[in-house]
Amino acid sequence: MSRPRIVIVGAGFAGYRTARTLARAARGRAEITLLNPTDYFLYLPLLPQVAAGILEPRRVTVSLAGTLPDVRLVLGEAGGIDLDGRTVHYTGPEGERGSLGYDRLVLAAGSVNKLLPIPGVAEHAHGFRGLPEALYLRDHVTRQVELASSDGEGPLCSARCTFVVVGAGYTGTEVAAQGQLFTDALVRAHPLRKGLRPRWLLLDVAERVLPELDERLSGTADRVLRERGVDVRMGTSVKEATPDGVLLTDGEFVSTRTLVWCVGVRPDPLAESLGLPMERGRLLVEPTLQVPGRPEVFACGDAAAVPDLEKPGAYTPMTAQHAWRQGKVAGHNIAASLTGRELRPYRHKDMGFVVDLGGVKAAANPLGIPLSGLPAGAVTRGYHLAAMPGNRVRVAADWLLDAVLPRQAVQLGLVRSWSVPLDTASPELARVPDGRERRRETNTASGGAGAPSTSGRKAVGGGGGDDTSRTITSPTPEPVQSEPAKKNRQGAEPATPRQAAEPAKNQPGGEPAKNQPGGEPAKNQPGREPAKSRPGSEPAAGNQPRPQPAPTRSAPQEGDR
Repeated sequence: MSRPRIVIVGAGFAGYRTARTLARAARGRAEITLLNPTDYFLYLPLLPQVAAGILEPRRVTVSLAGTLPDVRLVLGEAGGIDLDGRTVHYTGPEGERGSLGYDRLVLAAGSVNKLLPIPGVAEHAHGFRGLPEALYLRDHVTRQVELASSDGEGPLCSARCTFVVVGAGYTGTEVAAQGQLFTDALVRAHPLRKGLRPRWLLLDVAERVLPELDERLSGTADRVLRERGVDVRMGTSVKEATPDGVLLTDGEFVSTRTLVWCVGVRPDPLAESLGLPMERGRLLVEPTLQVPGRPEVFACGDAAAVPDLEKPGAYTPMTAQHAWRQGKVAGHNIAASLTGRELRPYRHKDMGFVVDLGGVKAAANPLGIPLSGLPAGAVTRGYHLAAMPGNRVRVAADWLLDAVLPRQAVQLGLVRSWSVPLDTASPELARVPDGRERRRETNTASGGAGAPSTSGRKAVGGGGGDDTSRTITSPTPEPVQSEPAKKNRQGAEPATPRQAAEPAKNQPGGEPAKNQPGGEPAKNQPGREPAKSRPGSEPAAGNQPRPQPAPTRSAPQEGDR
């Protein structure tokens, strides 16, 4: 008798926990397949420390093959699900097409960046939900401080040292807190002109920082940020983003080359493509996490609207702790459904929250006890070590080294601005250049011109929302590419569709972008080399001479390595 086939779409908090729980419960009696675009689980709560140079990138990744030995890993991105045929169609990392049949399906596709119809944001902002984005931000911030140090005087120097973060939830608050410490450390190695200090702005339309938390935790975070020098502005957001800065809703124009978008998430469009009952973009499920009318289909994490049994009539929020615990329930219920045992409903009980504010500062309320300062910092780091399913020793070693040694403030140059657009369904995958982009890479200095916009596929690995597992409930590890859009800015080239590897419009993340980033950027776009007319700038990439190929063989391209 053949073993039942179970397919899990997504290896975020919900998908990873489902796979691990199910593998232990099934004990080899089921064929478990995990579909994910990467071979790792990302522990998203520590991503701000990667951007700040505290942790190395691999510290926050957990190998799927190494920690799920009884689960078959298929690298790919889900493109469509045939519910009647019980088949999941996907696209592999090299453009190959495939399909997976199932007897039980777990949809744990997670969420994607929430975009707002604000002019210029899609072109000039970057998100913060994947390793490529964190690596880009670290390089970009380092470059801006180094360039400001060499610029000396003038408004451009001040603009390079101004960093704007939109969204005062968990992610935005931690990015601003860690960022201020990071740039202060950079300035010690690259002194700026007298009287100039890196400036971080944290914006949000809410009335206070961390509005979803207790007011005491919110007050602690606000106080630490302001004491550190972060310009916290509540009730304020971005009205328009331009190559030279951002126009705020209060009328002030802030000159900057850095705009970090941390305004939250929205459910993955893959759930909506199924044509089943929805609740604000999330797939409606029963308390047992089964889809009504489709008992073979389970959904959990950000893509599922799970009834909150503690608050009748409400649904559980899109947070990492819920995704992690729902994954455990889903694993148990799938195993029970195979043997005819009773399924159990999902219930939860919050035990506290933790917010890392950098250094020894944090805000936490374990078991409802509010903490701040060093005790909160110890609780926060201890919680993260307990919650991670791997790499604990390496993370602790990096923390120790950071406490006694200066950070290595260097640019790695691994991620370009155009390869991490804001409107992407795959923040964990840096956009791969095509032929034209490779030629630009050879002609462009680091941080220079971008590349034409290309559509992409949804990376099915979410399940964490903006909370990113700071809740003390159980060990908690935690992110669309749209059709190409033509650029409206002068000098931009129209997008060109990718070849056979590109998905159809109805694939996850197929919602078309209004102004897809990743095209040829404006010559003075933030984070890239300034226009020729700007003081102290380098020549634009388009004015550089094209290198001539060698007579006998062509130079190797980036994509050929």
